[in-house]
Amino acid sequence: MASSSGIRGLLRVLLALCLPAALLAGCGGKSGGPVTLNWYNFPDDSGALASAATACTQRSRGRYRISYNKLPRTADGQRQQLVRRLAAKDSTVDIMGLDVTWPAEFAEAKWILPWTGTNRAAAVRDTLEVPLRTATWKGRLYAVPYNTNTQLLWYRKDLVPTPPSTWAEMIAMAGLLAKQGKPHYVEIQGAQYEGLTVWFNTLVESAGGSILNATATAPRLGPPAVRAASVMKTLATSAAADPSLSNQMEDQNRLAMESGSAAFEINYPFVYPSMKANNPTLFKQFRWAPYPGIEKGRPARPTIGGIDLAVGAYTRHSAFAFEAALCLRNRQNQLTAALKGGLPPTLRPLYSDPSLIKNYPFASTVLSALENASIRPKTPAYQNVSIAISHTLSPPNGIQPVPDVQKISGQIKDALSSKGLIP
Repeated sequence: MASSSGIRGLLRVLLALCLPAALLAGCGGKSGGPVTLNWYNFPDDSGALASAATACTQRSRGRYRISYNKLPRTADGQRQQLVRRLAAKDSTVDIMGLDVTWPAEFAEAKWILPWTGTNRAAAVRDTLEVPLRTATWKGRLYAVPYNTNTQLLWYRKDLVPTPPSTWAEMIAMAGLLAKQGKPHYVEIQGAQYEGLTVWFNTLVESAGGSILNATATAPRLGPPAVRAASVMKTLATSAAADPSLSNQMEDQNRLAMESGSAAFEINYPFVYPSMKANNPTLFKQFRWAPYPGIEKGRPARPTIGGIDLAVGAYTRHSAFAFEAALCLRNRQNQLTAALKGGLPPTLRPLYSDPSLIKNYPFASTVLSALENASIRPKTPAYQNVSIAISHTLSPPNGIQPVPDVQKISGQIKDALSSKGLIP
């Protein structure tokens, strides 16, 4: 039988061995399990995001698990929830999907961590340049592009044998179809919301201008903006305008095209699988072309959308979060998001992948649009800038190009003097 002093000595040895492990997982062989990384992102009905979270959890080999937390459906609701959590320094926000207009604001508020070293190198490898611009603020990368988006011109081949290359051509074609008693509407986002700002931004950029100056310190606007507003007014007061233009968003445009009342539609690639499923007969006539330009010979510069993945500044697991974010947007997960959810990838090599091309016959048109794309004004005050534009230009048939552009310019000056952190 061992002496009491011997037993006490053995216990001291066991305790010394146990303590370091207890700090990590508890002693006695009882583990606390893997770290949980909370990923906040838009609600995805396709299953692509949930699939990515599962795949990357498995890939971590027990080091962490990714919990996909669905944000509200509207962009405003998503931003509001994230802003409130981050303003409260919520340490459970590990990874978040940011609309491409938010990284500047979140970076300026110090709510997200910059990507540096090997993480940055991995983030930019094979990534398209324009999406990367949305994730950059003051020369530093603050997020990694998860997916992107761009609008194309969709049209009916039975009504329009050759697609228009300019807005003037499209409006003229619509007028001719109207005189013939045929479907002729041009479906575009005319409601008082972000889609109207995107329309205006694309036209300004396509006319050779920009909403802000190069340093994002003042409005630029000028003649290109007046021309953009004039195109919007011309469409809205022509036979091409859907009577419900001032209330239309992307989904209403999709439904109008699927119902057979329109000849043209400016929209994102999600309309392709939708038309295929909902109107197989009309789908046989459904075609795509580049976004129409302002003038002949000058390609349009469509405004991109998409989601950038950022790491929360207050996370307790930043190393895991960066690793997981890279996994979530890797080649396989981006391909799945494109095939299941219709979200264009940000990795250039995927555009030559046969499995993508099979389901994305317009992949080369999307890639061309992305390479010549524009981004929305990059400023922490973007929400204010967008509101100034969409409120002034609504409804489109009431636009007064010169005074409205002057009004927008004044409101943007006021917006840039604020911090842009609307709760």
